[in-house]
Amino acid sequence: MSKPRVFVTRIIPDRGLRKVLEQTDATVWEDELPPPRSVLLEWASQADGLLTLLTDKIDAELMDAAPKLKVVANFAVGFDNFDVPAATQRGILMTNTPGVLTDTTADLAFALLMACARRIVEGRDYARNGHWRTWGPMLLMGQDIHGATLGIAGIGRIGLAMARRAVGFGMRILYHDAMRSEVAENELGAIRVNKEELLAQSDFVSLHVPLTPETRHYIDAAALKMMKPNAILINTARGPVVDTMALYEALKARQIFAAGLDVTDPEPLPADHPLYTLDNALIVPHIASASFETRSKMAEMAADNLLAGLAGKLPPNCLNPEAFNK
Repeated sequence: MSKPRVFVTRIIPDRGLRKVLEQTDATVWEDELPPPRSVLLEWASQADGLLTLLTDKIDAELMDAAPKLKVVANFAVGFDNFDVPAATQRGILMTNTPGVLTDTTADLAFALLMACARRIVEGRDYARNGHWRTWGPMLLMGQDIHGATLGIAGIGRIGLAMARRAVGFGMRILYHDAMRSEVAENELGAIRVNKEELLAQSDFVSLHVPLTPETRHYIDAAALKMMKPNAILINTARGPVVDTMALYEALKARQIFAAGLDVTDPEPLPADHPLYTLDNALIVPHIASASFETRSKMAEMAADNLLAGLAGKLPPNCLNPEAFNK
């Protein structure tokens, strides 16, 4: 019996890729950049399964061009690139890799918080560029983390993990979410507040909301004006949750102290974007899940999801199990 045909849209860690290569007739796109749309459509038209990234748009057009397609496995917890209802209509299983990157993402969010507060990158550059001549009482003063107030927008898995890290620094924790979190309140002492209170009272605001029409530009010019002058904004959620140019203007005017961004809008942020000119903007290239162990686990989960769907089984992390019966 011939093996199912699969297109993998980027090289992924070996723990998952090896499984796919051993059990399917797989073609792997080896370029650093995503496959062009025309290439994705061409390979999808022949595929029984796809292993994709957030950069690959899996919509009705692609599905209609892929008559044999059974399953699409996203190498991500997010699935903004999927048209899940369209897949369900066509009986195509859609999967993701939830849970595995929770703590790793929270680690990065807290690392950005600390780096912005204590001006770590500015200090590195100051020393590297030969400006360090002596100890000075006014040199590169930042913000205290211990005892400060952390405001968490979105108290899901990652937001909750962020709150747990804050406890170790004796931080006061506020959160805003449509749903109350008894775990956050009872175990971590977090206080639920409205958005305006969160912004006005927090020394650090960390964003962990999903991207929806309601959360697009959750942080806009008006929200930034509500924040303290010493406040630091952290975004490891989705780029469009923040109005990029409004943030640039606020940082440039020192309306808030700093921002640490793992995600941007647009993404990637062009090299000539004005945000890069600001010392109080720390931008990293969407690396929240980028630890060796976490990315390997994601690869293995994506492979297991893909292979289960190809074998006619319900994948472990299926986004639309109702499509299974179709």
